[in-house]
Amino acid sequence: MVTRHTFDQDLEELHLDLIKMGSMVEESIENTITALKKQDIELAKEIFKNDDVIDELERKIEKRCINLIARQQPLAGDLRTISAALKIITDIERIGDHSADIAEITIRMAGEKYIKPLIDLPKMAEKAKQMVNKSIDAYIRQDVSLAREVCASDDDVDELFFKIILELISIMKNDSNAIEQAINFMFISKYLERMADHATNISEWVVFNVTGEHKHLAKMLHRDDYKNNPFADPFDIARKKQETGE
Repeated sequence: MVTRHTFDQDLEELHLDLIKMGSMVEESIENTITALKKQDIELAKEIFKNDDVIDELERKIEKRCINLIARQQPLAGDLRTISAALKIITDIERIGDHSADIAEITIRMAGEKYIKPLIDLPKMAEKAKQMVNKSIDAYIRQDVSLAREVCASDDDVDELFFKIILELISIMKNDSNAIEQAINFMFISKYLERMADHATNISEWVVFNVTGEHKHLAKMLHRDDYKNNPFADPFDIARKKQETGE
């Protein structure tokens, strides 16, 4: 039988590993956009290596959670904490995957002159990184208000996403030679948008851990198309905004 003291120690180690994993993906996001801006291939390759480390840490935390449940059979708040951690590490790992996806595109575009200055993509990456940082901070502090703030800020990332997509569509219409690179930038913007979505997921699990209620706060707080249609495709929304001149 695992004593309460040992159980609390295991929970603390779980807590620290999760924080470490969060810090690693924050650094990965920052390195990803730096590699893209500077067309730094070596840094992009390092992001791939770090993604393997993040994946390994996820497996370590997952194994710890499963062992805790099996050996201690926790109830109520303790079970919520472990369950939330299992969900959160999945979202953190996905963020790391998206950084690696962007790094892959960066390598693919090595040596190419960019079709436009990178202005909004770095802004979008910074906002996504801030959301990840705040979501992990909300987890550390068990701060419901901060978690809700993260979910609300997802709209800002979406607005940048729409702006970037519309600009890239315009570039492709005017220059067929720019299509391939424009599509690559579209994928990059989509990966950044998904990072922000994962940050909102983390925040929602923080709220669940504190309150016992799990709600899709981002969908509830969105003020645009997602409010009316939570299943709306962002690319389709961007296209409609262009057609209607919104």
